[in-house]
Amino acid sequence: MASAHESDEETFSGSESEVSDESDFESGSEQQSDSEDDSQVCTKPPCKYYNRGGCKNGARCSYPHVCKYFLTGSCRHGSSCKLNHSLGGRRSLGECDRSEDQSAASSPQLTDGRPYQWQINDGKGWRDVENDHIIEAQYSLPHTKSIKIYNTPYGAVCIDFNKIRIYGKNLKVRRLDDGNTVWDWYCTLSRKWRKYGDKDSKGNPGPVKSSDIERTFQSNPKSSFTFTADGETFQIKFPEMRQVGKKKNRKVTRRPVFRQQQGIAGAAHVATLFKKLSVGTKPQWQFEGHSGNWYNFKRRLGTPSECSITSDDIESKYQLNPTDTIKFKINGQPYKLDFGAMIQINQTNNCKRKIRRILV
Repeated sequence: MASAHESDEETFSGSESEVSDESDFESGSEQQSDSEDDSQVCTKPPCKYYNRGGCKNGARCSYPHVCKYFLTGSCRHGSSCKLNHSLGGRRSLGECDRSEDQSAASSPQLTDGRPYQWQINDGKGWRDVENDHIIEAQYSLPHTKSIKIYNTPYGAVCIDFNKIRIYGKNLKVRRLDDGNTVWDWYCTLSRKWRKYGDKDSKGNPGPVKSSDIERTFQSNPKSSFTFTADGETFQIKFPEMRQVGKKKNRKVTRRPVFRQQQGIAGAAHVATLFKKLSVGTKPQWQFEGHSGNWYNFKRRLGTPSECSITSDDIESKYQLNPTDTIKFKINGQPYKLDFGAMIQINQTNNCKRKIRRILV
C-alpha cells in the first residue's frame, strides 16, 4: 500500500494520500434533470474572443463569457483559471444570464452555499463528492500531490492536485469555490515546503507575504510576481509555478487555507466518519529512524523507550485539523508533531525527524 503524505525528496511535491469511501457520491436523484426547461438554457457556444483574452463587446456580447474548457469539464487550470467557471445555481452549465455571468467571474458562488465543492464528471454530468472536506483537507497541504479514494462507483479514483485531474480514468474533476478562500503560497527550501511570509529560524519575517503574491495572481494568473531579498531579485512565474533567481530556481505551489464546513465538527463525528471511510484499511503513523527505517508510534509505558501517545491518538488529532500540531513525551522529554511540515521535533534540542501517515 502506498504511503500517505511522505516527503518527496526528489520532486518536493509530497506523496499520495489514500482514503477509502463506500459512498463518495450523491445519488442520481440529486443531479440536474436532463429534461430542464429549454427556455432556461443557452444553446450558443462560448464567446471565442473572450476565450482568446478579451471581447470588445463586453456585457453587450450575445455569446456567453465562460471558459470553453470549463463547459466540457477539461480545464487544466481548475479554480486557478482566470476565465469564468461559474454561472451560479444548480442549473445547466450552458445557462446564459449575462448579468450573473459578469459578477460570477470575480465572485463565483457555489450551488448550495458551501465554501468549496469537489465534483466528478463521468460524461453524464457533474456529481458532488460526498465528504469532500477530506479531499479539501489534503489539498490544503502543500506537500500532498494527490489523494486516492476507494470503492466509488468508478472504482479507486486518484485525484492529481497539481493539475486537478484524475489519473488513468475517463473522468473529470473540478473544485468549485465561493470566492472567499484564502490562498497560501509556498516554495521549496531545504527540501521542504515553506510558506511565503513565515518567520525564519531567527524570527525574521519573510520578504514577501502570500497575500501579496495572491493579489497579483488574481489580477493576472499568466503574469509574474517580482520581489527582492538579501539584495537579489526573484521572480515567481505563475504559468510555470516556479520561483526564478539568479542562481537557483524553486518549485512553487498555491493551496487553500482549510475551512471546516458547518456540521462537520467534533472528534466523535470524525472518528465515526473515518471508520466508514477506511474499510479494509487503517491509518498508521510512523517516524523515520537514524538508519532510514520507519517505526510505528506506540505507547510504551514502563519501557526504556516510553512514549505517551499511540498512532490512533495522532490520527484523531490529525482528523480534527490536518495542519495542527500535537505534543507528547518520550522518556519524559517533550516532543511535537507538526502535521503541516510532517516532522517530529524534539523540543529540548530541536532535533527533527520525518513522519508519515500510511494505510495498512
